[in-house]
Amino acid sequence: MRTSSSETIQIPSDPESREQVYDAFRRWGYLQARLDPLQQYLPAESLPELAATGEFAKQARALYCATIGVEFMHIADPERRRWIAERLEAAAPAADSQRSLDLLVRADIFEHVIQKRYLGTKRFSLEGITALIPLLDAVLNRAGDLGAEKSVLGMSHRGRLNVMVNTLGKSAADIFSKFEDADPRASLGSGDVKYHVGATGAFTTRGGKEVALHLVSNPSHLEAVDPVAMGRAYAKQMRYGAEGRERVLPIVIHGDAAFAGQGIWAETINLGSLEGYSVGGGIHIIANNLIGFTAEPDEYNSSRFASDLARRLPVPIFHVNAEDIDAVVRVATLAVEYRYRFHTDVVIDLIGYRRHGHSEVDDPTITQPLRYARIQNHPPLYEIFAQKIGVDPVTRVEQAESEFEQELKLARQMKKKARLADLPEYWSHYKGGAYRAKYEVDTGISAEEIHAIADGLTAYPKDFHIHPKIAKLLEQRAEMGRGERPLDYGMAEAVAFGSLLVKGTPVRLSGQDSQRGTFNQRHSVLIDVENEKKFVPLNHLSLKQAGFEVYNSMLSEAGVMGFEYGISRDYPEALVMWEAQFGDFANGAQIIIDQFLSSAEDKWGLLSGLVLLLPHGYEGQGPEHSSARVERYLQIAARDNIQVCQPSTAAQYFHLLRRQALRHWRKPLVVFTPKSMLRHPDAVSPLADLTRPRFLNVLPETELQGVTRLLICTGKIGHELRMEREKRKHSTTGIIFIEQLYPWPEQELRAAIDAQPEANDLVWVQEEPENMGAYSFVLPRLRDLAFDRQVRSVKRSAAASPATGSAKAHALEQKTLIDLALSRA
Repeated sequence: MRTSSSETIQIPSDPESREQVYDAFRRWGYLQARLDPLQQYLPAESLPELAATGEFAKQARALYCATIGVEFMHIADPERRRWIAERLEAAAPAADSQRSLDLLVRADIFEHVIQKRYLGTKRFSLEGITALIPLLDAVLNRAGDLGAEKSVLGMSHRGRLNVMVNTLGKSAADIFSKFEDADPRASLGSGDVKYHVGATGAFTTRGGKEVALHLVSNPSHLEAVDPVAMGRAYAKQMRYGAEGRERVLPIVIHGDAAFAGQGIWAETINLGSLEGYSVGGGIHIIANNLIGFTAEPDEYNSSRFASDLARRLPVPIFHVNAEDIDAVVRVATLAVEYRYRFHTDVVIDLIGYRRHGHSEVDDPTITQPLRYARIQNHPPLYEIFAQKIGVDPVTRVEQAESEFEQELKLARQMKKKARLADLPEYWSHYKGGAYRAKYEVDTGISAEEIHAIADGLTAYPKDFHIHPKIAKLLEQRAEMGRGERPLDYGMAEAVAFGSLLVKGTPVRLSGQDSQRGTFNQRHSVLIDVENEKKFVPLNHLSLKQAGFEVYNSMLSEAGVMGFEYGISRDYPEALVMWEAQFGDFANGAQIIIDQFLSSAEDKWGLLSGLVLLLPHGYEGQGPEHSSARVERYLQIAARDNIQVCQPSTAAQYFHLLRRQALRHWRKPLVVFTPKSMLRHPDAVSPLADLTRPRFLNVLPETELQGVTRLLICTGKIGHELRMEREKRKHSTTGIIFIEQLYPWPEQELRAAIDAQPEANDLVWVQEEPENMGAYSFVLPRLRDLAFDRQVRSVKRSAAASPATGSAKAHALEQKTLIDLALSRA
């Protein structure tokens, strides 16, 4: 217990008192540790608990208040606390100081050469915290000893180029060539800046073992890569099976201001121990230069340490002064050993400084004149360390300078951009780029296959106590599987999943309430009403089937979608899906959509087959539960980068899911899924529709011929128009459903229009306001197809909010919309 007195406490020398003294320092010693190399921030706190004198206090202070400060007493598990204390209180192992000096020299000289040759060019230097390089060296060396064969690294731009060269082993010439900007025509309208791109490489341990390294591509949104890196590590671990967590180690390098300030990191660290998302712990390194852009610590963080966010979880936090290299290496080794022993995250707060401005074009003396006056006269770290170990670094410096100068000459001779990353073999079967008809595959399956899958979907153990409502649902699904009842969306989806699983394609789905389904439509996990044991029929279809995973995610969009995107990057042969509770909730993950999903191929040449399932439809549920924001996905659609679809029948949904998994053209798929139409008679499908060959990008008018008007639409509004047309006995109005909005199905739509040669009036109909939905995307394209036909539109008036909050107002609006669409004016 902490006291209010500031008086010195004399502790007697007996074993019990020794433990009391040590316990106080274990708990609070980190608050008096010497962590800031410039001694400007983080002054020692005056604590009565640490005011004891005597030999025990002297020993404890040397252990816990030097250049390492550890927060671990908040961990509830006594074994974990004991493990850390024993190692901190033991003698420090011998360090390989010569290797550390070599790494520091290379790290600093690499930066110096760039500064000299490319003065004023952004590079986001590592100077001031080049201890990161020996830290990573120690992490990877120990991880290799403990079984790691691969490591996935995520980091933002600070020090990224340095890590590529001095950790991943990339040629410095390759990095310098990015500054030379060779072959600019190859990047017209695409590509990315050098400190965002990813890289692959290899690290060789002191024992000769090789660890494959993958540095994940990252945008300027500093922590956005966190869940992506974790998802990629998870997928790589899945490939190893039960030993995956031992074989693949995730490492994420954070900035101090970003760690404290960006919410996506809080989401990601919370995933760390959740079923379906855990990677068995990662090493999280805060490259802490005690400044964020121009903001000082008290401006970007409301507590003492940038790492305090991690205290919400039972994980250790190692603070270390970046200018005590032996301490840095010791902490790195301890962190890896702890991760492999307890399989949880570990945080290393590497505290140094930033020698230049945020980028090298900034003048930091304007905003932090006192701090940069200190930095100007502060020697580089390799000089400090060389003096400490009594070594003259001149020869090493000259060798590094000579080596990098030679690399500069090679870079100037390069005519093409250097390739920094190699794709894994499992991507060799998949294609990107523009769509080609040859990529199409048949997606229909036989009635016999559907029967067999339905039998498995509706079976459960004899001693399983099923809920009566679910029993009735399964009876209905069995009838659907026999062709006695049309299939609704829930059953069509289940059959699609099952048909992929039995042929060896893994299926993964996660989202809020995804096991049951937001609208009670899925029930992929059965719950025993007496003991709450779970049974997943999709994992019991055949002995040699692939695995099915479905998880109710935490209440997060950005973190979870980023994680699923990461999985899709390293498991392309799986059908990986993220589901929004309501479609517009995806806007909580807009960074992932914009910076990874829609643009990764253009920026980095990286493909993904991630599926977004976004419930969409105007049903009077208010502004936040109506629109999945169709317009946003169409606005970012270009160069065949994504697919945007709205399947209007259960069979179409079935074929679309199978097409996504089976087609080797790998693009993200955005699906606007129904809500009220999930079981609607106009949207269900006969079993025979699942046996037809393929998904149809356009559903033409097939019930009427000789119509004079064609209503063109997507989704629910089309069914409402069909029902109202039947009620009014309109025989001159046809309805066409556009099932795939992007890539735009020009040929199929033209064929559907030309099939009604007497139709001179084309009307685009949508539920959304004029400034939302597909209106601005579809209208100009529809006019291109119209020739001499009239093109009109029916939609809600432009609005700031997607929908009204009044159910009655919605009904009035919807009636007016349908009346206008079916009028003969």
